[in-house]
Amino acid sequence: MTYVLAYDIGTTGVKTCLFSVGERIELLSSSQQGYGLYILPDGGAEQDSEEWWQAMCSTTKELFSKVNISPAQVAGISFCSQMQGLVLVDREGKPVRRPMSYMDQRAKEELRRGIAYGLQVAGANVFKLLTSLRLTGAVSSSVKDPLWKYKWVQAHEPENFRRVWKWLDVKEYLILRCTGEAVMTRDSAFSTFLYDTRKGRGCWSEKLCSMFGVDISHMPRLAEATEQVGALTHRAASELGLAPGTPVFGGGGDASLIGVGAGATALGSTHLYCGTSGWVSTVCDRQLVDVTAMIAAIVGPQSGRYNYFAEMETAGKCLEWVKDHLALDEIGIYLKKQDVAESQEAVYTSLYDYMTETVKNVSPGSGGVIFTPWLHGNRCPFEDPSAAGMFFNIRLDTGKTEMINAVLEGTCFHLRWMLECQDRKLKTSDSLRFVGGGALSPVTCQRLADITGRRIEVVASPQNVGSVGAAAVVAVGLGLIPDLDVVGPFIPVAAAYEPDMGRHNAYEPYYRVFKNLYKSNRSNFRSLNDLHT
Repeated sequence: MTYVLAYDIGTTGVKTCLFSVGERIELLSSSQQGYGLYILPDGGAEQDSEEWWQAMCSTTKELFSKVNISPAQVAGISFCSQMQGLVLVDREGKPVRRPMSYMDQRAKEELRRGIAYGLQVAGANVFKLLTSLRLTGAVSSSVKDPLWKYKWVQAHEPENFRRVWKWLDVKEYLILRCTGEAVMTRDSAFSTFLYDTRKGRGCWSEKLCSMFGVDISHMPRLAEATEQVGALTHRAASELGLAPGTPVFGGGGDASLIGVGAGATALGSTHLYCGTSGWVSTVCDRQLVDVTAMIAAIVGPQSGRYNYFAEMETAGKCLEWVKDHLALDEIGIYLKKQDVAESQEAVYTSLYDYMTETVKNVSPGSGGVIFTPWLHGNRCPFEDPSAAGMFFNIRLDTGKTEMINAVLEGTCFHLRWMLECQDRKLKTSDSLRFVGGGALSPVTCQRLADITGRRIEVVASPQNVGSVGAAAVVAVGLGLIPDLDVVGPFIPVAAAYEPDMGRHNAYEPYYRVFKNLYKSNRSNFRSLNDLHT
């Protein structure tokens, strides 16, 4: 039996997982710890790199205190992490400023000057749009993209910017901390929108760096997901409680490895994720882009494969919000008031079970109430940081049960909307792998089956699939699995849910209204939310 260690670096916490790899990838033990997400009044969203590292150290030591396995038996380490962060480090490997989260929205002016001017298509300058699409198959048109964060630091913090040695993403910083090596896996490189995908496995684009004013020397060496990128230094090993020299593999971002951990790596397979954020992703063999719906085929961990990817900013986070602000006082539990973005990542415990059981028998449509799950803006099928959540069509007989159910339905409606947008360019799979914390609830799984009209499949420990994907990367790197394309049999289905077509048809009028709500309220969102930016 071979043991591997995987770190799942989420938005608000780390999950450290120990796996055995044999005929299956099996989770043996795990530990998790939260850390801060610091929301600033100017639209900033930052984290503390030292908090990431200390959480890794604490959870690693706690994990090994619970198992009869020595750290020296670990054959390899890898990461699955949040993506599109910006960690700028100096030559000593220390961040020149606090890392900027993917949620940071400060770079509105940098986006406008950089691409959102002149003759435009889908909010992007035509010349730069066409150049980006030709070289990368995508375009950096969101204020949350790391390119504009980089330009924001350059414009607003010149002293910090002058100290920059390398531009890293979240897991790349942690790899540097572990090994002393500055690398970037190709999925993270693609998310910078400076990565030329045309040549073999791709390279940094001098043309794009020049066009956007990026110093190409800031870009680190490119690495494969399954590549051993270094080994634990004595200092890192001592702090983590692991053995020096333990191999460290490239790993991937959550958008790449959660699909691997779901066992959805075959061509044409689709998985849906519902954690803090949410997405729909389908494996394809060519680069696709739908600029009107903000969907693109992104580079993943598999050679010759792409993930056609549509994302929503808040999915499970909406259920956490409703737990804190609607459900708790109804069952006689009170918590301190806390900004939803600063709370720890949703963990579906008995309280969530209580909530979903409470709404299990609510009829489709929640008594006419519809919820929009855009609590931190939205990306797909429309890009708008001003979009927000709302309960639509509340009446005197509306209760909390209907409102909680509407949140569940609204999240599923949005996942279906993104799924149907993908179907315009390719065929998504008839059976959908559903993963993330949301997949722990049988009620949510059945809602999703009924709303999409498709079979929903769930693997064991669906909340840990990012770590499973990272473990699979190590297994391939060590030669235990031939290739990521054939990882499916190592991650079997644990439960399946068939759609009730009667309920599916009953949802149709509510779904149609849901899709119209953004168009009807776009200017209202902007008018109100511009007052607070």
